[in-house]
Amino acid sequence: MNHEQLVVNAIRILSAEAVQKANSGHPGMPMGSAPAAYAVWGKQMKHNPADPKWTDRDRFVLSSGHGSMLMYSLLHLFGYGLTIEDLKQFRQFGSKTPGHPEYGHTVGVETTTGPLGQGIANAVGMAMAEKHLAAKFNREGFPVVDHYTYCILGDGCMMEGISHEACSLAGTLKLNKLIALYDDNEISIEGNTDIAFREDVPARFRAYGWNVIDVKEGNCWNQVNSAITIAKKSDKPTLIVCHTAIGYGSPKQGQAASHGEPLGEENIKLTKQALGWPCEEPFGVPQEVYDCTAETAQRGAAAQQAWNDMMAEYAKAYPELKAEFDKWMSDELPDLSKCDDLFAFEKGGATRASGGEVLNRLTKYVPNLFGGSADLAPSNKSYMKGKGDFSAETPEGDNIHFGVREHAMAAICNGIRLHGGLRSYCATFFVFSDYMKNAMRMSSIMNLGVPYMLTHDSIGVGEDGPTHQPIEHLAGLRAVPGLIVFRPADSKEVAAGWIAAMTENHPVALVLTRQNLPLYENSGVNALKGGYIISDCEKATPDVLLMASGSEVEQCIGAQAQLKAEGIDARVISMPSFELFEAQSDEYKESVMPAAVRARVAVEAAASFGWHKYVGLDGATVTLDHFGASAPAGLLFKEYGFTAENVAATAKKVLGK
Repeated sequence: MNHEQLVVNAIRILSAEAVQKANSGHPGMPMGSAPAAYAVWGKQMKHNPADPKWTDRDRFVLSSGHGSMLMYSLLHLFGYGLTIEDLKQFRQFGSKTPGHPEYGHTVGVETTTGPLGQGIANAVGMAMAEKHLAAKFNREGFPVVDHYTYCILGDGCMMEGISHEACSLAGTLKLNKLIALYDDNEISIEGNTDIAFREDVPARFRAYGWNVIDVKEGNCWNQVNSAITIAKKSDKPTLIVCHTAIGYGSPKQGQAASHGEPLGEENIKLTKQALGWPCEEPFGVPQEVYDCTAETAQRGAAAQQAWNDMMAEYAKAYPELKAEFDKWMSDELPDLSKCDDLFAFEKGGATRASGGEVLNRLTKYVPNLFGGSADLAPSNKSYMKGKGDFSAETPEGDNIHFGVREHAMAAICNGIRLHGGLRSYCATFFVFSDYMKNAMRMSSIMNLGVPYMLTHDSIGVGEDGPTHQPIEHLAGLRAVPGLIVFRPADSKEVAAGWIAAMTENHPVALVLTRQNLPLYENSGVNALKGGYIISDCEKATPDVLLMASGSEVEQCIGAQAQLKAEGIDARVISMPSFELFEAQSDEYKESVMPAAVRARVAVEAAASFGWHKYVGLDGATVTLDHFGASAPAGLLFKEYGFTAENVAATAKKVLGK
């Protein structure tokens, strides 16, 4: 058996043994995909285990994240620091080898995968980032950005709708540095895929505008290797269809039973015999395997040294470009909270409009912004003026036209951000955040600073009716750990929201209005605290607290004036972000919401869920726990009680007056 085949079988055996020891996991996919994975990692991929974050490395995404032992076996064998002991701790608490690959947790994992289809969409984002950065920085003789994105995906990813969206866009953009390897084993959890999936996948991808290569013998790493070589000559993204056998080499080969359960000790013994594996003891690996993979590491180190040498010459030839490149890659920013022009507004307006204004002002300070909308830029004001459009013909453009593809858009933005060098953002109507929810959750899990511009934030949408009026969405997104929800009350608060989106190591949902709002004298940078006193009363300790986010701050200000005329002192608190407010000190929170003041009213044109934490047992909410209706926005606000008069009446009721 040659050394290359030994490495392939090492991947198979280690994967099966780790699943067996954990008594949990998915051995079948790694065993079937091992040859394709070796062709990528051992023969084609440009990577240096000694520097896993090398800027110009090729990226690898395991979209079939349930087959995580494939990734962990590769990371161990190719020298990324995972030990045999780490493999033995597969799926155990606190280990480096969790059930699905986790970005930031295990060295060499480029993105967290598991929810099927997310990984291939991330890979599309990475390939977009590579194409855009290459157009920005490459010059004749200096391929500063020149790498591929590889992705292994299976039948499950192919069935998920997000993969259709992402791959359609990839074809439109001619992302020729994207190479996807389809683990076509025709098995899913319930059995053979033909019970639910009979489409002609190659034909679909050709229709998308992809190059398709069919590898009949997916068990032969050399055939896959040859296919990748051909793929690199294409001007399109490439799908390599690898006809594989799930659980290859085991008695459960080709069976659904090998998908998501251990093979069994006896079957592992039989698998070793079938594959001619020389090590009887568990987790044993011949030295020849490590010798073979060490050669790959040496090639990667040499490739990085050549790149470093080129960059030294690039710095001499293009010093300004090199400085800009380094700045983009470092993610450094000025103190945006001190950039007064971001807060400069003379009058009120819809926060969707000021959101677009601040975005365009930010381009002066954040030149590597790269994003766009799901076919809604004219409405959600997410277009960067004078920055050009990103397309197959103009990859240097900064504005992305995602088309009507919210599912993929959010996951693609995660991929762009993960790639490095660019700050991605995306935009759609708030109600369609439901389509993006999984990717937004993934942003939160990975602590990715991706801004989501979500406009048309409430019943203020008006005539479009309940299908387009988000009611439960604020509560739903606030429930996601690590996601900052920011609903500004005016244009200056919008600026604060954008600053948070640029500086927090978390995704930020900027929730913006369609209708016009006033401009408040005391708003602005204090909104970065999440909650603050926007209009206070004369008493040191107010009689009642009126709190709101977004457009409903206006009703609280109006109610404050009415209550004052009746001798009741109300403090108005703007609460654009629960998450940022909770991050403040206890002393600050007490100064805004004194515990002694139990008379509290929360106002928001959305579900009440979440506000009870702040109003307590003695308080009340003016909220909306039902769907809206098709009617002018002003009428709906009045009909559903979002008026200064009703807020004041609710405050008096809370006070027992």
